Amino acid sequence: MSGREPLLLAIESSCDETGVALVVGGRRILAQAVASQIALHAPAGGIVPELAARAHLRWIVPALAEVLEVAGVTIPEVDGIAVTAGPGLAGSLLVGIAFAKTLAWAHGLPLVGVNHLEGHLYAAWLLDPDEPERPGPPFPLVALVASGGHTFLVEMRDHLAYRLLGETVDDAAGEAFDKAGRLLGLGYPGGPAIAAAATGALRHDAVLPRAWMGDSYDFSFSGLKTALRRQVEGELATAGRPGNEAGGRLDTSRVSELAWGFQEAVVDVLAAKTLRAADETGAAAVVLGGGVASNQALRARIAAGVAARGLPLFVPRPGLCTDNAAMIGAAGWHRFVAGERATSDLAARPAWPLIRPAGAPATRRPPRRGTAARAYETALAAERDAAGNATGDPIASPTRGGAR
Repeated sequence: MSGREPLLLAIESSCDETGVALVVGGRRILAQAVASQIALHAPAGGIVPELAARAHLRWIVPALAEVLEVAGVTIPEVDGIAVTAGPGLAGSLLVGIAFAKTLAWAHGLPLVGVNHLEGHLYAAWLLDPDEPERPGPPFPLVALVASGGHTFLVEMRDHLAYRLLGETVDDAAGEAFDKAGRLLGLGYPGGPAIAAAATGALRHDAVLPRAWMGDSYDFSFSGLKTALRRQVEGELATAGRPGNEAGGRLDTSRVSELAWGFQEAVVDVLAAKTLRAADETGAAAVVLGGGVASNQALRARIAAGVAARGLPLFVPRPGLCTDNAAMIGAAGWHRFVAGERATSDLAARPAWPLIRPAGAPATRRPPRRGTAARAYETALAAERDAAGNATGDPIASPTRGGAR
C-alpha cells in the first residue's frame, strides 16, 4: 500500500441496484456508478427477483468500466475488493459475489465480504469526490437504519461494535411505504410516492394508529398498514366505488390526506424511538441510514430533535441512503484494515443479520416466541457468559467474534 490509505473496489448487488465504487480510506469516494432497476420493476409494483438478477448481469461490467474510467484507476492499483455478501436476494447477491471473486482471483487481490446493513451505517462517513474534509460521527452514537427490507436501532461505541436496541417485528418501514403506496394507487417505490402525495394535504386530519410496543425500541408497521387498508376500503364503500383490489380509487385530495397521515405515523414512531435511544444511551451523535432516511419529513423531525439536545446529526445525501457500492466500500475498509479476508468459498447469505449471537437459529430476525425463541435466548446467554459481558448485550466486533 506504500504508506497510503487503502483503496477498495466495492461491489453491491443485494437487491435491485447494481453498484460499483472506488473508495479510499473508508471515506472518500473516487468514483461510483449505480444502475437503477426502478423502471424495470415498476409495472409489477415490486421487485421481481429473477429480473433483478438478470439486470445485474447486464449492468455490472459497464458499471465497473465507468468507475475505472472516471477515477483514472486500473484494477492493479486497487488494494482489495469489498462485496456485499448479504442480506438480500439470493440470485442478485450471487451475481456480485461471483464477479468480485473472479476479479480478486484474476488480479491476486484480497477479498472482503460485507454485510449490507453495515454498509447503510457507514454511509454516514462517506465524502463525495469534491466534498471538503469533515470529521466523521463521534462515538458513542445511536444509529437508525430504515430501508425496504430492514428497520433497526443500534448503539455504536466504536467502529464495528454494535449493540442492538430494537428492530421491526414484522414489516420494515420501507416495505410498509410500498404496501401503502399500492393501497392508495400511487407509484412504485411507495416511499417517494407517498412523500410527494403528502405535500398536497391541506387539512392534515387523517390520524392513523402508532404501534409503540411498550417501552421497547422495537417497531411494528403491519397494524398501521391494516388500518390504512380498512380506511381506504371503508371510504371506497361509502362512496359506492369498487374496492381497492378491483381498481377503486379515492379522490386525489383524500389520497393526499391519507398519505400524510400514513407518513406521519411512520415518522412519529421512528423519530421518537431514535431520540429516546439517544437520551438513554448518552449518545454523542445520531446517524440515519437506509432508503427511508431519504424521507424529508423524517430527516426534519429527527434533525429538530437532535438540535434541541445539542447533538450532531449525520445523514447521507439521498443518493447515498439508497443502495450503493460506496457504502460497501466504507464498511469493507474497516473490515479490511482489521485483517478480515474472505476465501474462495464466500457464499451468499440472504438472511444475514448485522448482529446475532453465535449458535442462534439462522432466521431472518431473532425469533419472538416458541422453541426458536428459547434456542435463541440460550445461545445469547452462552455468548454472554463466554465474553464476560456484564451488560448482557450482544456485541459484534472484529475482536469478539460476534459479527462474522
